Amino acid sequence: MRAFAYQTILVSSLALARSEARGDDHHGACKAFPGTPTWPPEETWTKFNQSTGGKLIKPGAPPGAVCHPGQPTFDADQCAIVTAAWGTYDFHASNPVSNMWQQFNNDTCLVNPDYPCSGEGYPAYVVNATTAKDVRLSLEFARKHNIRAVVKSSGHDFQGRSQAPGALSIWVHHMQSYKTQEVFKPTGCNFTIDAPAVTVGGGSEVGPIVDKLAEINQTIVGGTSRSVSVGGYLSGGGHSILGPRYGLGADSVLEVEVVTPTGDIVTANECQNEDLFWAMRGGGGSTFGVMTSVTIATHPTPKLVAGIIGILSLDISAPWVWDMIGYIASQLPYLMSKEVSGYAFFSGNLTGPDGNNGTASFAGMGGEYMILDTQDINDMQAIWDPIIAHVNKTWPDALVAIDVNPYPSFKAWFDLWYDKDTTGYDQYVGSRLLDKKALTSLDSVALGQVFKKTKGSAYLVAGKGVQNAKPRGGSISVSPSWRKAVVHAVNGHAFLPLNATARAEALAIVDDRTEPLRQLAPDMGAYVNENNPSEPDWQHTFWGENYERLLQIKRAVDPEDVLWCHPCVGNERWEQKGYRLCRVDENYTTQARQRYFMGV
Repeated sequence: MRAFAYQTILVSSLALARSEARGDDHHGACKAFPGTPTWPPEETWTKFNQSTGGKLIKPGAPPGAVCHPGQPTFDADQCAIVTAAWGTYDFHASNPVSNMWQQFNNDTCLVNPDYPCSGEGYPAYVVNATTAKDVRLSLEFARKHNIRAVVKSSGHDFQGRSQAPGALSIWVHHMQSYKTQEVFKPTGCNFTIDAPAVTVGGGSEVGPIVDKLAEINQTIVGGTSRSVSVGGYLSGGGHSILGPRYGLGADSVLEVEVVTPTGDIVTANECQNEDLFWAMRGGGGSTFGVMTSVTIATHPTPKLVAGIIGILSLDISAPWVWDMIGYIASQLPYLMSKEVSGYAFFSGNLTGPDGNNGTASFAGMGGEYMILDTQDINDMQAIWDPIIAHVNKTWPDALVAIDVNPYPSFKAWFDLWYDKDTTGYDQYVGSRLLDKKALTSLDSVALGQVFKKTKGSAYLVAGKGVQNAKPRGGSISVSPSWRKAVVHAVNGHAFLPLNATARAEALAIVDDRTEPLRQLAPDMGAYVNENNPSEPDWQHTFWGENYERLLQIKRAVDPEDVLWCHPCVGNERWEQKGYRLCRVDENYTTQARQRYFMGV
């Protein structure tokens, strides 16, 4: 204990000396940025590159520059290739500086040659980190030179936390490894977990993990996109279509290797670094450290029945459509009780096949649904029969369509149904977790009007598995609302690039669509990984009563705010001014000095 106290005093004094050397005693002092006097000279970056073994990347022209005459990388043939790939997840995941949603690069270089192109909206340097040592060197360099650091794996981030202009980006995309264990003994523990597990690198993607585990008839709780990586997914909690059986992704985490912002490479589990273990499972990415390895409990791959179910109107102007949708939404707790998982999409104008090799417009509910441990499609039909009977009696003009099939394994389903949506444009999303009370306290007419205003979806990804989860160490740091949730209700809005008015309007639209859900479930929260940076009271919306403990852990592991993002735990001491990150608390150095002398 005495040694720890001495170490704490020493670290505090060194931190104080660094902050005074940087001039942080001035209100609004900023992190170093390219072109400013505090930015390291080229020879310093050269030495840093040598220390990493040549893994430092100076991005140069951004990926869209191949489509812009006058840019050094302009190439008409390459432009055609990049343009074709721009809407795919894989393109942006495999690029060291790009990400899925382009407003977080400030649209500074899109593939449209009519738009401007520069690298202003992208990181200044990238470390292609393939080991924990690479991450440690990167964080130490960022801390020493007061540079903003961000962490990117695949770039699947609706909040933009993996991207920052002028930053040092730690790119863990190639941190890939894979090892299965029939039983797992957590490091430093005197017991063994008698269950199978897989240990993977922090940049590993869900798709390849599912593929490899299928060879031994196992699977993990993961997202439906093949290119989502475990680091950001698990650190945010991670919902899944398998959640109603096995819980959140973070509920299955047994151990993590983390590089802390102070440069320590540590193992966190229920026996050591317990606070960090708790925070890394739901407290949000790019905050408490960089996950370089994670051990996850695996589960027997289930047989299942899944497919499309639609309850629709051929007349999109039919006055009863939203009443019917309200009734269907009120039955989601019933579906949860039958262990149905999936995604319900509510709309006044859906496009689908008309049965004659064409398309038609519909209104109502269309969704993807799954049940486990069966190969009999009649089991799905039986669950939906009471709902369909009520619909047929109350709204006889409704059209019911069920197209479900058996799948011998989760991988068999995943190979066909993984997320193939497009990306590469500008979009914000909003969401709210809804409990049984929220979905059953209103009549169908009133509930239908709520979902009409939200123009969104209801994901059946919570249920019994999430509510009754028993994670290692007793709990994880996600919003406690997850333990009461029936559905994760989501909406979104895409907008035109390079249009500040459209961007502001998009955030306002998403807020307006989410507000009815907040009023419907005022005691619930929201999922941090699928939301937007303008969510009101985001600290408690995303983490509830866990926020204060998370804040204490953040201050302990990252006293100098080496990692900063928004909306992220403990970011209140800084704000973005243009492209720069600047302090907002003018008493920071005074407080640091007081803490130092109190420690002495």
